Amino acid sequence: MEKHVMEVGKRLVKMGYEVTVVSESSTSEESRSLPRHHPRCLKVYYISVRANEKSKKFQIWEWLWKNRCLIQEADIVHCHDVFFWYLPFRFLYPKKKVFTTFHGYEGSEPPTWKKILSHKLAGWLSNGSIVIGDFHRKWYGVKSEAVSYGAAEKGSLDSATHQHQKVHSFARNDKCHFCFVGRLAKDTGIMIYLEALKILKKKGISYRLVVCGEGPRMDEAIEFSKKHGLNVEFEGFVRDVEKYLKQSKFVFVSRYLGILEAMINKKLVFAVYDSPIKEDYLKMSPFSKWIVIESDPKELAKKVKFYFENPLEEKKLIEEAYNWAREQTWEKLTKNYLELWVIPEV
Repeated sequence: MEKHVMEVGKRLVKMGYEVTVVSESSTSEESRSLPRHHPRCLKVYYISVRANEKSKKFQIWEWLWKNRCLIQEADIVHCHDVFFWYLPFRFLYPKKKVFTTFHGYEGSEPPTWKKILSHKLAGWLSNGSIVIGDFHRKWYGVKSEAVSYGAAEKGSLDSATHQHQKVHSFARNDKCHFCFVGRLAKDTGIMIYLEALKILKKKGISYRLVVCGEGPRMDEAIEFSKKHGLNVEFEGFVRDVEKYLKQSKFVFVSRYLGILEAMINKKLVFAVYDSPIKEDYLKMSPFSKWIVIESDPKELAKKVKFYFENPLEEKKLIEEAYNWAREQTWEKLTKNYLELWVIPEV
């Protein structure tokens, strides 16, 4: 979400608009990859929250009340997921235009009635909204003005082609190189990927996996890899994921931003799910037919083996995915926001 906000914000500033971002201080992987100061670009305020999850909203509301001049001076307020931050001020400033973007999903289980209600309430109290993924409409009952799947920087075609050729040369030497991108958590499927690689090893396929990310299942993943003698390198938090993408043949990733970045780098994506909502998250996307989507490690291993042995079939999916992904630019997404706010481009 942080990258989404910053990339759109930078382009709005470049177009002549003033943008102020208010965010909770975070130690998340994505936050650490972003600069904390944005001179001559965005005005960014970080709220240091020390309270627990249940009571932190009061600390956030207190901060916003003390800094309510930010709301008063704004022509538009746009909430990214956390509409509850703005909830009291929606009634204090009833004429202030407010919009919401609904990102991702919460956990690997179907949403509770409370989460559904909070999404619907945010939708009702907003002047308009954007959902990141069409699954929101089905699972949360949110009616939105636009659906997006994020954006990715368009890489150099020559560079992408060169790397694609380099990887195939690597593959002809019977080395299959994988890259996992994301948090090491249940919903990102790290253990499903490792199970599939264990199956491939038994079939005699030589491979090397680089894991870019960290999370609650990191210790379990490391222990599993050691136990089964898997050739896996855990890099932890990585700032420059792109260099790992370019050096990989296949990419293991299950979140929209990572999927788009892999597709723009001309890499075949293998995505996994472990719940009905994650299945819809992947299968309801417009790019679902150009990536491999599985939940069973055995089926995933079969698909990896198939595309490893059939580079022409791999290339068909890669080209279709790339052609779609290169149209999903940050400029296009910024235009979507301007259309939502009914603001003409400067």
